[in-house]
Amino acid sequence: MTSDPSGPHPAPQQPVRPPRQVLLAGALVCAEGLLGVLTAVILAVRAIGRPEVGSGIAEAVYFLLVGGAVLFAGAGLLRGRRWGRTPAIVAQLLLLPVVYSLIGPSHQLVLGILAGIVVVGTFLLLISEPSRTWSMDLYGDGR
Repeated sequence: MTSDPSGPHPAPQQPVRPPRQVLLAGALVCAEGLLGVLTAVILAVRAIGRPEVGSGIAEAVYFLLVGGAVLFAGAGLLRGRRWGRTPAIVAQLLLLPVVYSLIGPSHQLVLGILAGIVVVGTFLLLISEPSRTWSMDLYGDGR
């Protein structure tokens, strides 16, 4: 009779589903990323045929990279990946000056208020207690 030296094997744990706050924040972050990618496409189309086509395309590539990164972080949150939370929080913090610019110097009050509601709301969802607890992997499923 042989005994197993590693002892009894623990039962596999069920993966912890992300809380609603994380899923909603992930959807909002994906929408922000898609808006960035759409902006890149619009900028690229507008740049074609203009004398400063190089700078227009460079701006479009910048928006494509940033929008794509934000979209990737949002998709990570929707898939329950904890690594998506930090870049999503950073994106919200970086969007606050955009909100200020829309409300203040640009005088686009309605658009600025709507953007502010989305940015601040998403930020609050990401730092809520259920999101924080989930992100710390207190349940040990390791994702």
